[in-house]
Amino acid sequence: MISTYEEYITMPGSLTLEEMQSLHREIKEEVGYDEDALDLYADLIDAATKYSPYRANWNFWGREEKRAEDSTRTSRHDRVIDCFNILERYLKKQGKSAAWHETLGEDRKRIGDFACYLVFAESLNAR
Repeated sequence: MISTYEEYITMPGSLTLEEMQSLHREIKEEVGYDEDALDLYADLIDAATKYSPYRANWNFWGREEKRAEDSTRTSRHDRVIDCFNILERYLKKQGKSAAWHETLGEDRKRIGDFACYLVFAESLNAR
């Protein structure tokens, strides 16, 4: 089954493209040129890049493949969440609001959605 954005946006907790763009813009502004924050953002992108193939392929995998990959998918998702939390804590220590983190919330699916958006945005800009 091929999925569309229109289907995604009807799901509970989904983020609109505009909301994801706004969150990304907030992160970019707060990270700025701070080298440590840029390193933490790079860690986040690395984690999101390793996680996103699991999300992209999940609907195409059969029951056995899902069962075989589930623990790796979960650990990669956990790493993404950790990276968001680490970046937020660092930015707050630097006097930034990191309000994007509160807006993103604690919902694992929503956090994974935004991680996939970051991979999308960074991938398009790497051309």
